[in-house]
Order: sequence, then C-alpha cells, then structure tokens
Amino acid sequence: MVSRGRVLALLLLLPVGTTAMAAPSATAHTASTPTPTATAGRAAPGPGRWTGTWETAPSGTAPALPGAAIRNVVHISVGGTAVRIRVSNRLGSGPLTLDAVTVALRRADGPDAVPGSMRTATLKGARTVTVPPGLDVLTDPVPLTVPDAADLLVTVRTPTDSGPATYHRTALQTSYVALDGAQRADDEDGTAYTAITSRWYYVTGVDVRGEAAGSVVAFGDSLTDGNGSTADTNHRWPDRLAERLNRSRLGVLNAGVAGNRLLRDGVGPSALARLDADALSRAGVRALIVLEGINDIKGTPEAKDVAEFEAAYREIVARAHEHGVRVVGATLTPYGGYTAFTAAGEEVRRKVNALIRTGGVFDAVADFDAAVRDPASPERIRPGYDPGDHLHFNDAGMQALAAAVAPATLR
Repeated sequence: MVSRGRVLALLLLLPVGTTAMAAPSATAHTASTPTPTATAGRAAPGPGRWTGTWETAPSGTAPALPGAAIRNVVHISVGGTAVRIRVSNRLGSGPLTLDAVTVALRRADGPDAVPGSMRTATLKGARTVTVPPGLDVLTDPVPLTVPDAADLLVTVRTPTDSGPATYHRTALQTSYVALDGAQRADDEDGTAYTAITSRWYYVTGVDVRGEAAGSVVAFGDSLTDGNGSTADTNHRWPDRLAERLNRSRLGVLNAGVAGNRLLRDGVGPSALARLDADALSRAGVRALIVLEGINDIKGTPEAKDVAEFEAAYREIVARAHEHGVRVVGATLTPYGGYTAFTAAGEEVRRKVNALIRTGGVFDAVADFDAAVRDPASPERIRPGYDPGDHLHFNDAGMQALAAAVAPATLR
C-alpha cells in the first residue's frame, strides 16, 4: 500500500504557474532522437477511421506510485463511437506494468464516472499491460460512445514500482489518486480518490473512431501548453481552437511542452527530435501548427542565427509533407518586459517572424504576433492579454491566438 504521506508529498501540487518555461525540471528527459511507438502510426481520416481527439506530450518523470490508481481527467475535442488509449513509458528506465487501464465519461466536476460508462481497456486482449521502456502503446478499441468536448476519466494502476513514471508536468487540470492500494481503477464512485494531482501520469493520448475529418496538432512550448490560462477551464489556445473547429469535425491535439526549444534539447527533447513521436505518428493528422523558437531566443545559449531557424523549420515541413501533413507556421509572440528580454533577442525575433511571414517556408501562416502585440509597444504583449509575466497569455490572450488560425489553412 502507498503511504498517504508519500503520495501527498508527491501529488498535492498547485497547478503549474507561469514560470514553468523558465528552466528545465530536474527530471526532464533530454533524449535527442525520436522515440518509437509500439503500435501502428497514423490512420487516414474518414468514416469509421481513427482520429486523435486528445494528446499531451511527455515532459519528464516523477517517482512511481505502486499500488495507487491514478484517475487522469482529459478533455477531448471530437467524439466517436469507440476510443483507444495511448499509454506511455517513453521516459521510463524499465518495463512499465499496469494491471488496469479504464476509461469512462466524467460525471460533473469530480472523480465520479457517469453510471454505466466505465470500460476496461485491454492490450491484445489482456487486462495487464506491460510497456517496454522508451515506447508508447495503444490499447485495443474500447466500445464507448463519447460526445464532442467531453471529459473522460482515464485511470491507470501500477501494482509494483516500475521505476520513473512518464508524466506531463503542466496539465493545468486537476486529476485524482486513490491511495488505499486496492484495485480502484474501475470504481464508478470516486470516493476512494482522496488525493489530487496537477499532472497527467502515463496517459498521453486518446483516439476516437467515427466521423471526424482528421486531426490538427498544435506543436509548441509553454505558450501552447497553456501557461498563464486558468486551470480546470480548458482555455489553452488549442482548446479554444477546438471549439472553433467543432463544425469542421477536426480533432485538436496539444503537443505543447513548457520549456521546449526548436534547436536544442531543454525540457524534453527538441522540437526536431520529438516531431515524429508527438505529432506525425498521431492518428489522422492533417495539419501541424508550429509555434516554436522563443525559448531558443531567450534561453542559454541564445540562438542568434536566423539561418538555423530556417533550416529547422524547413526540416519540420519536409518531414511533415512526407506524411501528407500541411504545416502552418505561427509567428513568435512578444516578450518585452520578461526577465530574459534583450534588445538583441528582440531583433532576432523580428527577423524570424519576417522569415515565417514571407520566407515561403510554411504552407500557411498564423500571425500570432500581430494578434497579441501592443500597438503602442510592439515588443510587448497587449496588457489585456498579459497574466503578469510578459511572456505567457491569460484566457483572453489564448482566445486571441486561437482566433488567429484560419480554419481554411488546416485542410
């Protein structure tokens, strides 16, 4: 049984705030090569095909919680008549054993499931799932009709200590943990889930089968991850984009990692290194929106050569095109007033934005910079969009970013 004190020390965290982009965590993974996936890659969109409806990208590891059931709350974009769950041991050091993976519709705002909606997910027919280190696996299809914009409860239980747990740090979503060591993964009643966490453990994706037209991957750093937006409201810009695309039947996947860089490893592998695992291998991907580079400009060492940015962007586009995926380049947003701001860095940002707008690198452009900059001080975010750190965006700013994406560019 997991001691209550140990789990509370690990899990009872405030949602990650607006400083998560500033420095790597002590447990950050810095692999420099793409991670393989144990099951098949992208499925074509269309009736009865699989489409990604929710994603989070692995961003580090935390101590395992043997005997505990972790009930991850995830907010999907498009619905369907069946689901499958992506379970990740990508950053683990040894085999990950899960003796239960379940999925259910969430009832109200807590850890309770909608009565009759609890389902057990299997892998090749087996309830116990073993995931090799460095890999993701997809469960077997789970018959469950889920509506658009639903909250799901995806619960995993580790019976033994499988080593470092792959997790996503900046969830901005309260999830729940049952501490008593019993098999609670299929409890519809959430009474046993007495601890909370602001991280997602082991679960990195949900696919749906149905009438969706495909999926769009939002690929970026903490600006995409949602830093600055209100926790438990799904106000990250990819969430707001999903609301706009609802009638288009496009799923939206959030592959943001706070602290991520385009050119170098930082918090997690670089954008180039994780492109396949976090974007191009996801189900039904039709378009990729790339918002990467501000951490290279303001980080250590500072990236100053615009040619490096161009080469990296062109590589992303070329690799995406090999998979039939369109790429929308998002201009880099202002950061004047942030602690790492420099005039030299601002000059690089403006040159990179000129490249994105007019360099012919991308299939289309989403001008995030123009949407959120202060007309009186273009190196700064509009005060009404600034949560106070002069780098990230509040809920209104996230809405402005989403509005800057033209749906026609995603098809």
